Amino acid sequence: MNFRMLATASAAALMVMQTQAFALDDRYTDADGDMIADIPSDESQWVDPSALIFAYTPVEDPAVYAEVWAPFLEHMSEVTGKDVQFFPVQSNAAQIEAMRAGRLHVSGFNTGSNPLAVACAGFRPFAMMAREDGSFGYEMEFITYPGSGITSPEDIEGRTMAFTSETSNSGFKAPSALLAASFGLTSGENFTPAFSGSHDNSILGVANQDYEVAAIANSVRKRMEARDVITPDQIEIFYTSDTFPTTGYGVAHNLHPDLQEKIGEAFFSFDWTGTTMETEFQNSGEAQFIPITYQEYWSVIREIDAAMGVEYTCN
Repeated sequence: MNFRMLATASAAALMVMQTQAFALDDRYTDADGDMIADIPSDESQWVDPSALIFAYTPVEDPAVYAEVWAPFLEHMSEVTGKDVQFFPVQSNAAQIEAMRAGRLHVSGFNTGSNPLAVACAGFRPFAMMAREDGSFGYEMEFITYPGSGITSPEDIEGRTMAFTSETSNSGFKAPSALLAASFGLTSGENFTPAFSGSHDNSILGVANQDYEVAAIANSVRKRMEARDVITPDQIEIFYTSDTFPTTGYGVAHNLHPDLQEKIGEAFFSFDWTGTTMETEFQNSGEAQFIPITYQEYWSVIREIDAAMGVEYTCN
């Protein structure tokens, strides 16, 4: 199914919805119209910290990923001349709040939380992982365990379905839109929602039969299988979506422009060969960082949000 078809409003109406729902918080400006916060024009607002704080999207065991990201953070330190520290985050909300409060400088926000991070935290995404041939993305999957009796999305009715968090694209927003638009199933009415907090938790929950069914990102599942956290025979996949963009990487809008440029250089000059990054992410196909723009690459995600009536309210 093409999720671009989920937005039933006319093109003009959808543009109005997006302007209203996806406007930046009042503390940011977008003079060039690229949909992300501008670097402040007042140099006194530029931040040049002695140490850079980096966070990866929330995972079940942050300590594992602190080790995975270590060679990249060392490379970033060499390029920028700054100490770079890994910051383990427990939720998408905590990650967004950390950048909004100035405690997080460089980060990877998952697909669904990217628009909220852009609107509310001044996040400026510029990179994404991709395969060697330049292709990228992941698919949303509906998974269950063998013997559950669930073989199609229609079978979710009357069951308990695990989502990750309300900011997640593949863990909540896309599956909710799909189930409502294509199968007439509404969360809380036709099935009971449960929120696990992360894709790892949802996958483990299904594998251990704590959840009957879950919506997950298959890139996470592939990495968990490669690490023998789960085995393929513990789950059954009964639905796979079209391809979505994956985690977007970027910086806080008010970092010194020269520092932002050096951070970008660190992403695009990093050699994955023989590193823990290669070992971990090759299991889901990634082999390099490629440049992206939020305006283009996240358009389908904004359309899903618009179809669901999502608005980004910044507290």
